[in-house]
Amino acid sequence: MKIRISIITWMLLAFMAAIESCKSKPMEEDATAFSMSDTMMRKCDFYKVGYEDVKNEVRLFGKIEADNNKTAQVFSAVDGLVTSINIGLGDYVKEGEVLATIQSSEVARYEQERLDAINEVAIAEKNLQVQNDLSAGKLNSEKDLKVAESELAKAKANLARLNEIYKIYHFKKGSVFPVIAPISGFITTKQININELLRLNEENPLFSIANISEVWAVAYVNESNIAYIKEGYDVNVNTLAFPDSPYKGKIEKIYNVIDANTKSMKFRVRIPNSDFKLKPDMNCTVSVNYTENKNMLAVPSAAVIFDKSKYWVMVFKDRNNIETRQVEIYRQLGNTSYILSGLSEGETIISKNGLLVYDAIND
Repeated sequence: MKIRISIITWMLLAFMAAIESCKSKPMEEDATAFSMSDTMMRKCDFYKVGYEDVKNEVRLFGKIEADNNKTAQVFSAVDGLVTSINIGLGDYVKEGEVLATIQSSEVARYEQERLDAINEVAIAEKNLQVQNDLSAGKLNSEKDLKVAESELAKAKANLARLNEIYKIYHFKKGSVFPVIAPISGFITTKQININELLRLNEENPLFSIANISEVWAVAYVNESNIAYIKEGYDVNVNTLAFPDSPYKGKIEKIYNVIDANTKSMKFRVRIPNSDFKLKPDMNCTVSVNYTENKNMLAVPSAAVIFDKSKYWVMVFKDRNNIETRQVEIYRQLGNTSYILSGLSEGETIISKNGLLVYDAIND
């Protein structure tokens, strides 16, 4: 009887050991023999695991602004009556384009001064010719000749001054003053109306023009995050209008002043905007990437598979030897995942379409 009980006990112990062995068997050993086909090999990418500096990011709020160096404020050089306006708010204008015209008595006065200056030059030239002829016959003094030369020089200088004024302000004949666009860009402000009487002491510009082929993303940094902001750091800029189109850039300038009201500091990022999609005063988020004082194993985020509340990667040794390996993630940042444990430097993993292999082996 004791022998039979011992045999039964031994059989129960063996059965329990077999169950425990099945439970502790790693995931990859449960799979039947698997070999990657040539087609699957072509669909997959492979990545050799190595150490990288750990990066992190801080996300900030900001606004899109026009480049101050590519904006222009357009004022009137004369007072007068607005007779025409050729553009509207938000319109694109080219350098040299007439924005508006102003009828002004000052333009007529400048025109008269210029005509008088032309006549003065002509008279001075004739007088100098006469003095030269008299000097040749020794009928005048050298002083008379010098005076004539001086009068001609003064007349020419006065005419050159008036011609320069005409060139700067684009004066035309008559009493019409054309308001000219000094740069190409978009009209961002318009403070002028038809039949409006303008005065020279107007504080506000008639028009503001901004060339937005390049814009600034200006972000606001709280004091707690200032340590993570340095010139040259990479950033990603996202807007509400185009959430699926992030813009990349670098911190170009830091304004090393703390705003007394917001307790924040500003910095700017230059962004190419050749398609003019970004507009001044758009809201945006600016994500600044910075490097921590750590060095860890890093893999492409596409190589990491999340299943059964755990993270896995497919470790590739050869097409007939592929291991499903559990890993512990320190951080996932964009396309990079940093690994705390589960991998070793130099191992090769499947970085593209690893999920296909995972399903084939483990399902």
